[in-house]
Amino acid sequence: MRKKYRLKVGDEVIVTAGNNKGQSGKIIAINRDNNRVTVEGVNMIKKHVKPSATNPQGSISEIEGTIHISNVMMKGSDGNPTKVGYKMDKGTKVRIAKKSGEVIK
Repeated sequence: MRKKYRLKVGDEVIVTAGNNKGQSGKIIAINRDNNRVTVEGVNMIKKHVKPSATNPQGSISEIEGTIHISNVMMKGSDGNPTKVGYKMDKGTKVRIAKKSGEVIK
């Protein structure tokens, strides 16, 4: 069965633990098998690229590494981390920020 998370691709999050604590960015990918997310501009790692026909020289490129999903939280409207909850609004289920109670788009 597929795991369900309250965070979605495109959400603005803040890293709450680890070497990148305090950094923020948008979620660009979620790996549900390993419970990890990729956040734009956070946890940059160096990847060695082998020479090929299109890139005969080879190179070292920087890409975003993954972070465990428990180490990120949604960024609230005030810029602080907040939990995400659900409530019914006019017959539809919507996500809300727990601290402020605002509806998340």
